[in-house]
Amino acid sequence: MSKSWINEKLPEFVRDMLRDLCLSADILESQFAIFDRTSQLSFEVLHSLVGEEMNKGLLWRLKDTAHHLFRNDGKQLLAGQFLDWSIGYIFHETMKLKEDAYQQQNYGPWFRELMDQELPEEDHVISRELFQVVLQTTESIRREIARVRFFFARCRKLLGAYLEDQGENPLLGRFLFEQNALVRKFFGPDFEDFTRAVYRNQPEMLYVMAAQSLRQGGWMTHAAEAAGAAYELAPANPRVLREKQIVDTWMERMKA
Repeated sequence: MSKSWINEKLPEFVRDMLRDLCLSADILESQFAIFDRTSQLSFEVLHSLVGEEMNKGLLWRLKDTAHHLFRNDGKQLLAGQFLDWSIGYIFHETMKLKEDAYQQQNYGPWFRELMDQELPEEDHVISRELFQVVLQTTESIRREIARVRFFFARCRKLLGAYLEDQGENPLLGRFLFEQNALVRKFFGPDFEDFTRAVYRNQPEMLYVMAAQSLRQGGWMTHAAEAAGAAYELAPANPRVLREKQIVDTWMERMKA
């Protein structure tokens, strides 16, 4: 993989990294909420999220994208190095969660059935001792969940610092516009701080960038929505006016 190709694709890597991070966090937090209520995780969900070497899941692809991005962006920022390590840590902790969920889901019920059976004393003692290991798996899962949640929280804090030079990235703006609910869910109360870090005192530029990307992709109706949102925020901004004029002209041509 050439350095020039990676540099050319960096805007896409930025978009893909944030998108997959938000999606992975959403899936994992849904599982963690279930565990908080039931002390159970779904092995199938975690297995699909991680995947395998020859069929990588969302989280595995995120880890690979993070390596490409943070190790080739030329920034040499600690924020990028911290993010790279944090995402890798989340991946490896989720691998452990997957294995623990397998043990819990497949062997927990079997040992419980054994405990209810009439067994020779020696077998009963062994099954009771081994069942204790299964019970300890629940505590392991609880610790792993706490670590994953910790690293997602650190990522939320680091992303603003890392992406502060991405205010002119149309692909990022489009993602933030189209998947706004998902992004807000990921950042929670930190969302405004994040967008302020990227777009400084011009939050309308998020929508200008989104409109530009959507327009270039031929999605004119959505581009008009983004340009309209930018105009509502900053009707006097020359770049907002220029983008809105371009989109409005296209929309008039489409109606003709």
